[in-house]
Amino acid sequence: MLEGIRIIEIEALGPAPFAAMMLSDLGAEVICIHRKGAAATSIMPERSILDRGKKSIALDLKDPSDLKIAQDLIATADGLIEGFRPGVMERLGLGPQAMQSNNPRLVYGRLTGWGQDSPRANEAGHDLNYIALSGALWPASNAGNAPMPPATLVGDIGGGALYLVAGLLAGLLRAAQTGMGTVVDAAIYDGSAHMMTLLMALRQAGSFGETRGENLLDGPHWSRTYRCRCGGYIAVQCLEPKFYEIFLERLNLAQDTDFQQQFDKASWPALTSRLARLFATQDREHWSALFATSDACVSKVLSPSEAAKDPMNDRQTWHTTGGILQAAPAPRFDGQTQAPKKPPNRDEHRAEILAMLRAGDAPSSNEKYPGGV
Repeated sequence: MLEGIRIIEIEALGPAPFAAMMLSDLGAEVICIHRKGAAATSIMPERSILDRGKKSIALDLKDPSDLKIAQDLIATADGLIEGFRPGVMERLGLGPQAMQSNNPRLVYGRLTGWGQDSPRANEAGHDLNYIALSGALWPASNAGNAPMPPATLVGDIGGGALYLVAGLLAGLLRAAQTGMGTVVDAAIYDGSAHMMTLLMALRQAGSFGETRGENLLDGPHWSRTYRCRCGGYIAVQCLEPKFYEIFLERLNLAQDTDFQQQFDKASWPALTSRLARLFATQDREHWSALFATSDACVSKVLSPSEAAKDPMNDRQTWHTTGGILQAAPAPRFDGQTQAPKKPPNRDEHRAEILAMLRAGDAPSSNEKYPGGV
């Protein structure tokens, strides 16, 4: 879908390479400028699947000759991704003003935790810190438990990487129409707060508040996970009454008067305890079979390796490529599944990239978008 689009990625951690990977999955040519001499860390391997499908050149951006290569590369690009603290790219001579002066159509994507201009802009932080202050962490637990969200999903990926991708795509469309680029300021703090808009709509309707355990998504006995006899878990979320009715029928509880007032908040704790005892009497597979082919909205809680073996993976969502388990590119176009591509070795494409620069291969937006979008 993005064939003919060139993205330059300045190596960073976490959400920035994820955003670049997604653009690569969508067909863009992504050239990652890896740090010269860098090695694998305890956080990321040297050959990360986040680099799948990308081209790699290793540069020392403090070395004038390598910096010139980076500047020349950016001059050929449609978009750029960087994940440094505010001001770092400017000090390197790679800031948006300098790069867009040579390449006016450049869409300059910046991903930070706190934003380019905020009271905490120059402070360190991680996923948990950003969503803690944005309000997105608050509802992420059952009543009485400390908030603990799924690792990196709400902040780094949801509020960060995916918002950067959306901003870059919007900027690319504008550049195609006008020839003018833009600067995308994607802050995990902003994106994770924006993701709360759905819950704020529920709050507007009176069905979501700030007291955990009293909301439709964290309080009811029909919206939580339960531990099974085998130690596995089953997930239940039959929100609509017609689905709740099916849930009760499968458990032979449809005639139990205690369960008939689905939205009675006062009864939720006691009914949760009853269901916890019930689900603990059988293994996860028993409950999965009981609710199979129904609209009760009950499912097993699977690890990624278990998900890869589940019948749902007939969609080929999970792949083992090069001995590494990973998810296939998403979304799909025309229903076609695309297998993950291999990640490059660091600096693998140096000769190819330098030859391209010597040949003056600068994409033309007029050639790529004849007659406009």
